[in-house]
Parts: sequence; structure tokens; C-alpha cells
Amino acid sequence: MQPQEPPVDSDVDLRDRTERAELPSGTLALLATIAAGGMLGALARHALAVVWPNAPGDFGWATFVTNVSGCLLIGVLMVLITEVRTTHRLLRPFLGVGVLGGYTTFSTYAVQAQQAIAVGRPGTALAYLAGTLVAALAAVWCGLTVTRRLTAGASADRPARPG
Repeated sequence: MQPQEPPVDSDVDLRDRTERAELPSGTLALLATIAAGGMLGALARHALAVVWPNAPGDFGWATFVTNVSGCLLIGVLMVLITEVRTTHRLLRPFLGVGVLGGYTTFSTYAVQAQQAIAVGRPGTALAYLAGTLVAALAAVWCGLTVTRRLTAGASADRPARPG
């Protein structure tokens, strides 16, 4: 059993050479990759919200569609990069954490539900909260299931899974 390295300080000052040395090799490339993907995802989400705005208290359709479509794509992505193809080590952080993490917005979902309650529309808030949760989970499941069926037998470049 190899000894574990101590955890990296999460509050590293990159301007300080001694603190910067705490970062494992490749961390800056990883962070830059996630940031670039996050920017693209957030821009796509913002564009959808601009095209499809909603008033406070209304069912947030743009956010609903964003979160559900993002969850569907996360399901598709995870099958493609973990079961079908061997990919570059930065593809998953770029697409999964960056692009789709920046695209989906469960914080806006929570704020919009709170706004619906604040303007006296608790039924809308409840429908929005429950509907988004159920649809998002179903979308991940559909993305996983459909992608697995469509790519059955296409995982030739992946090593066999144990068990």
C-alpha cells in the first residue's frame, strides 16, 4: 500500500511560488479547460434565457429546457467517454464539468421557484421543482439508455470491463 500524499490546499495563491508548488502537475491545464468549457456553456444558457425570458413567478421554461437538455447530454456524454471510446484526458472535464456544468443552472431553478412562492404562486413553484427534478433524472436515464443501445458493439477500443 502506497502512502497517500497530503491533500492540496484548496486556497492556493498562484502568485506565491511556494504555494504554487503545491499544485499537482497538469492542474492549471485542467482548470483552464474547465473554465473555457464553462464559458461556452454559460453563453449558450444565457442565449436561451434571452430568447425565452420569463416573468418572476412564471414557470421557468427556458431554465427547465436548459436543465433537462443538459442532463440528457450528460447521460449521452458519460456513455460515449466511459464505455464507447477512449478520449483525451481533458475531454470529460471540458464537456462534462465545463460546458454542461456551465450550461445547466440548478441555482437559477431554485431562485425561480423561490420567486414563484414570493409572488403567491406556490403551485407553480411546486410543479416547477418537482417537474424539473423528475424530468432531469429521466433525461439522464434516457441519455444513458438510448446511447448504450445505439452504440452496442461500438466499444471495440475500450478494454473489457471486469466482472
